[in-house]
Amino acid sequence: MTNTILITGTSSGYGKAITEHFLEKGWNVIATMRRPDPAAFEGDPSRLRVLPLDVTDADSIASLIEAAGPIDVLVNNAGIGAVGAFEATPMALVRQLFETNTIGVMAMCQTVIPQMRARRAGTIVNDTSSVTLGAFPLAAAYTASKQAVEGFTGSLAHELAHFGVSAKLVEPGYAPTTRFSTNAIIPVEQLIPDTYVAFAQPIMEAFARPTLTTKETDVAESVWNAVHDTGGQLRFPAGPDAVALARML
Repeated sequence: MTNTILITGTSSGYGKAITEHFLEKGWNVIATMRRPDPAAFEGDPSRLRVLPLDVTDADSIASLIEAAGPIDVLVNNAGIGAVGAFEATPMALVRQLFETNTIGVMAMCQTVIPQMRARRAGTIVNDTSSVTLGAFPLAAAYTASKQAVEGFTGSLAHELAHFGVSAKLVEPGYAPTTRFSTNAIIPVEQLIPDTYVAFAQPIMEAFARPTLTTKETDVAESVWNAVHDTGGQLRFPAGPDAVALARML
């Protein structure tokens, strides 16, 4: 029997790469995004379903799970970004970050756990970020939303292990080719006031010339490894920069 994986946030970047990786490996894939576009993916279309999902909407989640049917693996990849001085970050943006990056993950987990618990089998993979591995400036609110998922997943892993279900973390590094900046609700320029320019400029210049970066395929491979892990490993850094940070902990 072919396994089925459900992935959130697949319109581009990591989610798209994870979708195509599992299709290539012969899995049935349910790819979700706000505006479904099956033509966005390479791979066997007979094994792919593209369904609508807004992880901040309870009705959208319920409709998805009903349409999806039984799933063996859930990958929570949907997320939004924010870069800038925390002082200049509106609390409305902070709430949006947590609604998508944190509460959205929790809501998806809570919805699929019953079927996995009943079967005493299944894996949940929550994608976070390498910002959880080191203190990055100009990312305080975003980091908080991802650190919350780290703590949540670690605790959840203990709960679910009793029922034969796994919970894992994949921690992607910095990928300049992804749409992190374009997924930001407020452009970074608007979140760096004049009083922070002298501090922020060298940081932004360093991000423009990174020495180590993560590829989308690095994240897809790390998710694959997390899904197939049998040794009880919780965290899977993805990309050479994330691996280097994890080794320093």
